[in-house]
Amino acid sequence: MASGAEPVREFFSIGDVCELTDLKPHVLRYWESQFRFLSPSKNRSGNRVYTRREVELVMLVKHLLYTEKYTIEGAKQKVDEQRKSGGVKPAARQGLDTETVVLLEKDLREILDILERKD
Repeated sequence: MASGAEPVREFFSIGDVCELTDLKPHVLRYWESQFRFLSPSKNRSGNRVYTRREVELVMLVKHLLYTEKYTIEGAKQKVDEQRKSGGVKPAARQGLDTETVVLLEKDLREILDILERKD
């Protein structure tokens, strides 16, 4: 009775988050020092363990910094405003959706480049 769907993951390593967000580990570690809400716990080995919510927040920060072109201070203020109004989760999801589209578009361009070279 296998449905074929993978179980929903709740915890992610820094490597997983880097792969999901297309960010380097040093960027994530720097953001942790700048955004107090990004504070993944550590496992017994001392490795960072991100929750699904933290991954969404990373995507929101990435969206604010890279797409909306906020400064770090501006992004902090924007997230604080959204937290006070209860809008962090929808904003994080919107950021995730936008970044997903951007990454898909990038992947499709790479595939198209490969296909065009084969001609």
